[in-house]
Amino acid sequence: MSCLMVERCGELLFENPEQNVKCVCMLGDVRLRGQTGVPAERRGSYPFIDFRLLNNTTHSGEIGTKKKVKRLLSFQRYFHASRLLRGIIPQAPLHLLDEDYLGQARHMLSKVGMWDFDIFLFDRLTNGNSLVTLLCHLFNTHGLIHHFKLDMVTLHRFLVMVQEDYHSQNPYHNAVHAADVTQAMHCYLKEPKLASFLTPLDIMLGLLAAAAHDVDHPGVNQPFLIKTNHHLANLYQNMSVLENHHWRSTIGMLRESRLLAHLPKEMTQDIEQQLGSLILATDINRQNEFLTRLKAHLQNKDLRLEDVHDRHFLLQIALKCADICNPCRIWEMSKQWSERVCEEFYRQGDLEQKFELEISPLCNQQKDSIPSIQIGFMTYIVEPLFQEWARFTGNSALSENMLSHLAHNKAQWKSLLPKQRRSSGGGCAGGSPDHTDHGTEDEEKTVTEGIAP
Repeated sequence: MSCLMVERCGELLFENPEQNVKCVCMLGDVRLRGQTGVPAERRGSYPFIDFRLLNNTTHSGEIGTKKKVKRLLSFQRYFHASRLLRGIIPQAPLHLLDEDYLGQARHMLSKVGMWDFDIFLFDRLTNGNSLVTLLCHLFNTHGLIHHFKLDMVTLHRFLVMVQEDYHSQNPYHNAVHAADVTQAMHCYLKEPKLASFLTPLDIMLGLLAAAAHDVDHPGVNQPFLIKTNHHLANLYQNMSVLENHHWRSTIGMLRESRLLAHLPKEMTQDIEQQLGSLILATDINRQNEFLTRLKAHLQNKDLRLEDVHDRHFLLQIALKCADICNPCRIWEMSKQWSERVCEEFYRQGDLEQKFELEISPLCNQQKDSIPSIQIGFMTYIVEPLFQEWARFTGNSALSENMLSHLAHNKAQWKSLLPKQRRSSGGGCAGGSPDHTDHGTEDEEKTVTEGIAP
């Protein structure tokens, strides 16, 4: 058993199919524990939820009860599209800045700090390798490769691991979203109020957390995992289930790639812990906790960015902003992201309806329109956070630009609301009237529950 666990996924294969299934079971359940004592999940350990498999099984009459659905979802771990079942996956091309690099992509990277950066175009230009290409470039421009004496090939290998462990079939939670969040994080790290205080470690933590904050996301939210008795919900006791998984998976990839193996043990321990703190902060259920704390700091004017703890808190806030910044992008890009995230919501709702589960908030395509979902999201989640971020930055040019886009995009969605809702005073999530500044507590709770990752 021990010899199986030290092998890389994709390198084990037995002639007997039953042995393969048993091996998948063992690798799917294993959690690595290194010298730091921080549990790390093996790559590919997430039980992939294959909607096609569920649909096909339903038509064959094998599934019809909630109990059977739970059993199937639990069994998914054995058929997860992991490296073990797919075999050794060829590494993506090494996209570095050389004579063969696409000129348009290189030109875009020269403007990576601009807020109108088009991540969709960049992903096409890099043949679907936007996350790897962007991170290689940012690590180089920030001097992190030289400062931490990172091996470029090892860095690339790690980034390919991260990119591959995002599910490309997810409309929203995929590697392009991770690249978009990373580009936004890069913009925030350049804010004058913050940039002069940041250390190379702060910058590397911010970029790594942004890149891996949703790694191996299944395309369904935490309430879905809980009500289907998913093994990760049990593992993390229904608390920040996905965020814990993203963090532990990232640690597993860092250790497997040995990207930081040359650094002192104490430093790698600190990096792993801080990455966890950053990624866990993206849990939308903790939104009010962080927002209240930020308001208090700004009110008391007691943020001291020379202090490592205050800097880390601002990195948490920056990552939270980057994670939900889509409504602050230009309309053309913001609209695409809105449609993608709602499509992911609707897919979950369709799955819940098919198997007679309660449909989660904002996941009912017949009742929850894209405009109403987006207006509620902007009103109760995005606006309060970005208004406080603007206060921190001293209303920087970037902050004013983002708030301007936010107001414009909200007006655009209002204009697209069904006529009956507009005539009754607008609409937010669930079709309730949009009170713009002060929504009811129930409406805010509905939005928060609905967009919980």
